[in-house]
Amino acid sequence: MREWDASFVKAPKGAGEPILYLDFDGVLHHEAVYLSPSKGPYLKAEHRSCGHVLFQHAPLLVEMLDPYPAVKIVLSTSWVRTYGCYGAAKRLPPALRKRVIGATFHSRMREDAFIDQPRGVQVRNDVRRRQPRAWLALDDDWVGWPTDCLDNFVRTDEVLGISDPDVLARFAEKLSSL
Repeated sequence: MREWDASFVKAPKGAGEPILYLDFDGVLHHEAVYLSPSKGPYLKAEHRSCGHVLFQHAPLLVEMLDPYPAVKIVLSTSWVRTYGCYGAAKRLPPALRKRVIGATFHSRMREDAFIDQPRGVQVRNDVRRRQPRAWLALDDDWVGWPTDCLDNFVRTDEVLGISDPDVLARFAEKLSSL
């Protein structure tokens, strides 16, 4: 019997590269996003009347990532379960979209088992699978993050997202060390 040759196994996208795990709600816009079968995702009128719009902080993320062209993005957002990785990424500006290499959720996973895990566990599992050189996660969901992942986690403000000055400073500091 022949020995198995591991050289034929393709490494997952992002192996050995710096990765940003990106949530949408509470990061790139207000966290209170709702889904309508006819309208798609939307913010309630009271949030829109305060000036909140979907993806309002995406240009800020583009600006923050601009000095770091090697950083790839893995989507860690519930939008992927609804729209797929491509459909969710399509809603991002082109400068972010071209960095997207995948998502923490994919069609070969059992959705019920995936959503039962805290977001931090979902991210940690993806980190173990992809084996990035370095990684960061932007998310407003802090519940259940494994303690061994907290140095790589930047908690955002659920209303201000990454535009909160303290969040922006922490993210800039961690990004520079990627």
